[in-house]
Amino acid sequence: MPDMSQNTPLIFRVADLAAKRNTVITLTADAALRKALAETYGVAQIRKLSFQGTLRAVGKTDWTLTGHLGATVVQPCVITLDPVVTRIEEEVARQYISDWQDPEDTEVEMPDDDSSEPLGAEIDVMAAIGEALSLAIPAYPRADGAELGVLLHAEPGVEPLNEDTVRPFAGLADLKKKMDGET
Repeated sequence: MPDMSQNTPLIFRVADLAAKRNTVITLTADAALRKALAETYGVAQIRKLSFQGTLRAVGKTDWTLTGHLGATVVQPCVITLDPVVTRIEEEVARQYISDWQDPEDTEVEMPDDDSSEPLGAEIDVMAAIGEALSLAIPAYPRADGAELGVLLHAEPGVEPLNEDTVRPFAGLADLKKKMDGET
């Protein structure tokens, strides 16, 4: 089992892979790789990142990558800018298909299975890890208890608009209640 704990590229030439036995992949990202990934994905810090997986042959020409990605990501809260720590645990699954056919139509419906891709001369495991990581990172992280408040403002002497005063039919409902004698 090769240790990929250094900045080793996780690109495997398909011709070099043994079809009759699985290729076990273990990655424990070092500080330089974590820093590069944090910069790539726009997060403040990646404290930990590990991947354990297997590349295995499927049939005579196709390959499957399965594994588990674990990461600890630090991002600023979108409201308070306080650091938000998120633990990511993701299963990674990719199928590399040798006889992949790109659709010829200009408009194509997205398939339900988005884990398949064409098999080239190489399998880039780091690309699959990076994609899984980028999809799992929260887009709008919030610190515990952070809420977006409401800011009401208007010129001096003017009552600021709020949710109740901008609803055009709120007054009609009150008028209807008065006309029906409910108030």
